[in-house]
Amino acid sequence: MKRTLSFIAKGIVATGSLTLPIYVALAAPNPYTEAQNKVAAVGSNAGITGQEDLTKIIGNIINIVLGFLGILLLIYFLYAGFLWMTSGGGEDGKKKAITMMKNAVIGLIIIVVAYALSNFVLTQIVSNISNG
Repeated sequence: MKRTLSFIAKGIVATGSLTLPIYVALAAPNPYTEAQNKVAAVGSNAGITGQEDLTKIIGNIINIVLGFLGILLLIYFLYAGFLWMTSGGGEDGKKKAITMMKNAVIGLIIIVVAYALSNFVLTQIVSNISNG
């Protein structure tokens, strides 16, 4: 009798230990659904509605990268001007500053051309996709 009760108790414990995780998983809210809801809430607060086009996302990323490059270019240009102003009339500091400013202008031209090219390419892709 003792052996039978022990066997039944072990069976109940084994069954409970196997079914309890399933019950908990079914009863607990799905973390992926909660995460998706939170992401959707952040997106709606940021003004993003629905699903964005891949070309729009790529265009936004390119614009952000080119914007950061423009900021770095401005800092580089200001640093060159600072070097020129603090050179004290020395030729070495002046030459270095002028070289930096020339490089900054070349960088500006590259950034503007990259923006124009990416804008043209993405516009053509969008128009080809929308025309079929």
